[in-house]
Amino acid sequence: MINRSASSAPAAAVFTTTERWLLDHLVPDRKTDCAKNKSLPAYLTKVARLGGYLARASDPPPGNIVMWRGLSRLTDIELGFGMAENCG
Repeated sequence: MINRSASSAPAAAVFTTTERWLLDHLVPDRKTDCAKNKSLPAYLTKVARLGGYLARASDPPPGNIVMWRGLSRLTDIELGFGMAENCG
C-alpha cells in the first residue's frame, strides 16, 4: 500500500540497509530497471519476485499473498545472514 500512496518515498523508509543489500544480491536487476533500481517500487518488486511474482509487463501488481511470501523469505534469509555474520 505504501507504494500506491507514497511511491516517491525513499527505500530506506521501508527497508533496512541489510535488507536492501540482500535484495540487491538475491534478485538481479532487469536491464530495464537499472536506472531506477534504488527506488522504493523497485525494492518492492524485488520482494514480490522473491514471493513468486514474475513482473512481466502485462502482469497486474503483486497481491498480498505474493508480498507475504516474499517478505517471509527475505526475513528468513536475513536471519540466516545475521547468524552467519555473528559466527564468523
